[in-house]
Amino acid sequence: MTAHKTLLLCTCDKTQSFDPEALRTAAAAGQVIAVDQLCGNDMKTAADHLGASNELLIACGQQAALFERLGEDVYAGIQHCAPFSTIDIRDRAGWSAASAKPGRLHAKQAALIAAAQLPAPMAPAKTIQSSGVCCIVGPTEQAIRMAELVQDELGVTCIVNDAGPIQLPSAAYDVARGQLTGAYGALGNFKLEFAQLQTLNPAGRGALGYGEVKATARSECDVFIDLRGVGPAFPSHQKRNGYFWADPTKTGELERIALTARDRVGEFEKTVYFKLETSLCAHSRANRTGCTRCLDACCTEAIFSAGDHIQIDSDICAGCGSCAAVCPTSAVTMNETPFEALVKAMDVMARVYREHANEAPRLVFHTLKTGGDAIAYLARYDDGLADDLIPLGLENTDRVGHAEIMAALGAGYAEVLILADNEIDRRAVAPEVELAQAMLKGTHNSPSRVRIISAIELCNAGDNAGRVSEPVLLVGGRRDITRVTVGAMADKLEAPIPLPAGAPYGAIEINSDKCTLCLACVSLCPTGALGDHPDRPEVRFTENACVQCGVCKSTCPETAITLKPRLDLSKDALSARTLHGEDPFECIKCGTPFGVASTINRIVEKLENQHWMYKNSDNVQLIKMCDDCRVKAQFHGENAPMAGGERPRVRTSDDYLDS
Repeated sequence: MTAHKTLLLCTCDKTQSFDPEALRTAAAAGQVIAVDQLCGNDMKTAADHLGASNELLIACGQQAALFERLGEDVYAGIQHCAPFSTIDIRDRAGWSAASAKPGRLHAKQAALIAAAQLPAPMAPAKTIQSSGVCCIVGPTEQAIRMAELVQDELGVTCIVNDAGPIQLPSAAYDVARGQLTGAYGALGNFKLEFAQLQTLNPAGRGALGYGEVKATARSECDVFIDLRGVGPAFPSHQKRNGYFWADPTKTGELERIALTARDRVGEFEKTVYFKLETSLCAHSRANRTGCTRCLDACCTEAIFSAGDHIQIDSDICAGCGSCAAVCPTSAVTMNETPFEALVKAMDVMARVYREHANEAPRLVFHTLKTGGDAIAYLARYDDGLADDLIPLGLENTDRVGHAEIMAALGAGYAEVLILADNEIDRRAVAPEVELAQAMLKGTHNSPSRVRIISAIELCNAGDNAGRVSEPVLLVGGRRDITRVTVGAMADKLEAPIPLPAGAPYGAIEINSDKCTLCLACVSLCPTGALGDHPDRPEVRFTENACVQCGVCKSTCPETAITLKPRLDLSKDALSARTLHGEDPFECIKCGTPFGVASTINRIVEKLENQHWMYKNSDNVQLIKMCDDCRVKAQFHGENAPMAGGERPRVRTSDDYLDS
């Protein structure tokens, strides 16, 4: 607690209540002041404290813009002012159903304020330069009209895809005719490919004509406007910065696009949402494909294969976080919402709520914009959030994976809900929810404790009897916290928990009848889950390290390996165990063990008296020797195939003097 911090509370015209002392403690403030109309009759109170030297926290997020303008006016005549911030506790924890328990609401308010005091992660940014080079693709009439709308701010080239007439040539923009065949990139760095391209010839009198046809052509631009009237050129096109797609079913699309496209000139700051550690990536080894989870999950196709690991185009990445949510090795992590920060926020909110309400809360993940608007609407016009439901806003709910869900359960939440904005987001998080539900089912908990919901379900009361264990210590990475949480929720497990196909936990099985112990799987395992024995041919396996990437399966020349997704919580999963092994073959000359006994015997069986080199000879004995003895036998043995003639005696000076 600091005496240099002030907390301003507002009852919003006496429509909400709170516990000032509890909120002061949660905010670590020296003093708390409560009023009824901070944005109206009591605005002078806000102005007085905005100009004071104390750090200020205003518990009203709805009028944040008003307080920002008020602060600018107050700061104009003051050289040194303390910073201020705002937080919403009204829509999220103040306005609720008439049947809501005040103790729960007050506990939730304290939890939200306590989490707001945590340091916000800082994401790095990069600079994108746009010179305003714009390419407009579409029918002649719409393309020329769009060019007229943006030509004053952008350098325009129109690529028309029909034979529509052009009445008069313009020096303000170029025109060509062709068909778009490919597109890549984002603002400041689009690369477009065209077929059957013809440039317009503006010279001469009469009808305009096009020049020679080029079978293929490429172009680069900073801004790409797509008016073709067909599907977008990119997946999740709304997240592609600098790309504008006109929906042919809507009116006023050209004017709407022009208003925004004209501003895409100059330097822009682009957040680098992710951090990639390629040494941890289990994508591929020796051209054998393994994990492709992030490639499959990326909605913008910003991720691509780069050999043994993946790469992410930071210009295209929209920061949804789905790659970090599904990455089994934490090779991809988020700068903006790192796992550690999410876990800390969930832990703090759950702990503060329990301290005040003496029961377990529920948690709902939602998007800051669409989900936040839905919460605000329900609060004003409906029953609002359930009194025990704590909201946690993210830029994208794709960021939520099974590890985040299990961390929330480990923090003590009775239920974990995900408010999906649309069907696309619902499908994106469904596999991770299914994985978490499988873990709950395996520990004899109700899978319904984790589910995807719609906005109307935010008002529904929950069942706080669902928590079966005390909160666990949330320390470690994603896999560590998942394992600890699931172990704490399970009373007693006699067998591993079966998981859906594609889960990043599991074992492998080796068909001993097929395996030749070539150890190719061991040499390429990216996580070290597979190992060998220093003294004998043997494949050893540490299940806790296996991420089910499949490199071993794709590498095995005998197709002897099968993946088995499951979660083994026993201590056996933490140590290496033997999957398959055999006795080594001992050299018939020196007795040194080498190779695999079954393999050597199989080779001898196939070659002895079957191949011309091994008929009526002792050559088959070479197969039964170690490398050193085989070389000696080939060069120095009787009838050795590589033996040379007897070497001549070395002549000395005495030999020459005596002759």
